[in-house]
Amino acid sequence: MSHQITLKPSGATYTAEADETLLDAALRQGITLPYGCKTGACCACKASILSGEVDFGAYQPHALNEAEIAAGKVLLCCAKAKSDVSIENRQASRAAEIPVKLMPARVEAMEKCAPDVITLNLRLPASETFTFRAGQYIDILLADGQRRSYSLANAPEQTGSLELHIRRVPNGHFTGQVFEQMKVKDILRFEGPRGGFYLREDRDKPVILLASGTGFAPVKSIVEHAIAQNSHRPLHIYWGCRKEIDLYLAALPAAWAAEHAHIRYTPVLSEPESGWQGRTGFVHQAVLADYPDLSAHEVYACGAPAMINAARKDFESVGKLPEEAFFSDAFTFAAKGK
Repeated sequence: MSHQITLKPSGATYTAEADETLLDAALRQGITLPYGCKTGACCACKASILSGEVDFGAYQPHALNEAEIAAGKVLLCCAKAKSDVSIENRQASRAAEIPVKLMPARVEAMEKCAPDVITLNLRLPASETFTFRAGQYIDILLADGQRRSYSLANAPEQTGSLELHIRRVPNGHFTGQVFEQMKVKDILRFEGPRGGFYLREDRDKPVILLASGTGFAPVKSIVEHAIAQNSHRPLHIYWGCRKEIDLYLAALPAAWAAEHAHIRYTPVLSEPESGWQGRTGFVHQAVLADYPDLSAHEVYACGAPAMINAARKDFESVGKLPEEAFFSDAFTFAAKGK
């Protein structure tokens, strides 16, 4: 049995089958909704139910608490319709025609840029074209049927190859292969692009780009795309890591800031060693210290779920950031690469 789903305030409608999530049904019908992990962990797809009944699904408690459920909140990647439903989601839009493809790619280069981070460059088939939005990700398809998702770190303007930033996870099935067995000329299969985390280019608000760890990868894609498009929209990059060595490409955002007046870069360390002269503490708190009023900004946050959840909460409650101006992609082990 199918149910009609209505999105407010846009008025867009689509149908959802009883066995599919509200998010999957929207994506199937060409409607773009914000999402990240698709496992009920990152909060990127959180929305408000205005009317109707849903099955909330297998969400993670830290992403949707009882008070939020009582207030009508739902995670679209988990919830399934039990009746016709009306949803408030101000970020919904009709997707442009960017096809999801299943393609092979050859490992062209590997560079260990930190003890636990490898940048991986994949060469695409010369006969194929691959289009994506700056900030999106791909799924690496493993031989046993499992998937591992990684954000694209290069700009869409760079054709013919893709760049991934892979952090080693202890006992990780795929990351162990990358660090111990993978070599140049190996063949991988991937599917994409995927994700609702991408730069909204039809707006001119100043942008805060907030990253933790390898969450820098999609930020790199967004910045390089903006530079390629000759955009002068203000961008302020905040990159949070534990130690200075974890800022594995620190010279790159520093160079962007030196070469472009509209780009700023602030690294923040939570566990600095002696000699560090920069900012310390939680990266999202550094943002609030610099921008106590975020009401005129947009924020794109990528990295650990704890950072994203804290940033979303504090930016909205303390920094007056509108809910619809926060875009995020959380790197969870289930969805973003063990």
